[in-house]
Amino acid sequence: MAILDFYLIILNLLLVFGGNSARSNGNWLDAHATFYGATQNPSTLGGACGYEDTYKAGFGAITAAVSAALFRDGEGCGGCYQVICNYGHDRRWCLRHAPITVTATNLCPPDNRGGWCDPPRHHFDMSMPAFFRIARQGNEGVVPVLYRRVACKRSGGVRFTIKGQPNFSMIMISNVGGSGDIKNTLIRGSGTTSWAPMTRNWGANWQTNIDLHGQTMSFKLVLVDGDTLEFPNVVPSSWKSGQTFASHNQFS
Repeated sequence: MAILDFYLIILNLLLVFGGNSARSNGNWLDAHATFYGATQNPSTLGGACGYEDTYKAGFGAITAAVSAALFRDGEGCGGCYQVICNYGHDRRWCLRHAPITVTATNLCPPDNRGGWCDPPRHHFDMSMPAFFRIARQGNEGVVPVLYRRVACKRSGGVRFTIKGQPNFSMIMISNVGGSGDIKNTLIRGSGTTSWAPMTRNWGANWQTNIDLHGQTMSFKLVLVDGDTLEFPNVVPSSWKSGQTFASHNQFS
């Protein structure tokens, strides 16, 4: 028996006996995958998370638009998943390769007509470079996959991109390690005395109505799995809209 065939059998056994939680215990779950963006530059597949350029955001081209159940109104942005084509269910189109790790950077929108991305289905509409690492060329349909949540391994520190205006600061947060998905963000300016909660504007973009013009900015991020990390004085007081600042700190 080939090693990968044995591996897939083990994955299916884990799926049958492992329960339903993909976050806490690493179980493999059933899903399906398609691909999108065949005519797009892979760097522009940031979509509903607002990353704009996925290379500058630290994710590269191995990304996916995830169904609403995984997107979670933007909270799922930046999360990482191991995905493998389920060769045991589709030998025609699945490649017998090891899993790849994709980052959730976009939403596969529901059509409310029973489509693959309608709740409660779990679906990965993958970038073309990602999809054809698990499925054969020529497939323009859908393939069965197994997936599980994994930690995001990032190069360098968390990145903060300044958007908005002085009295309406919007920060796009990217290249987040650990679980990758952010639950809460707090901000503190050099002219303020305490942390202030930010609200999710959309996707990976967080906002505050506090006027922080001319102030150094620090952040505290709380990930969905509870990990918390501070980023002191990561944005200098000379900041301007459109600039990106990388921290030396990173989630493990």
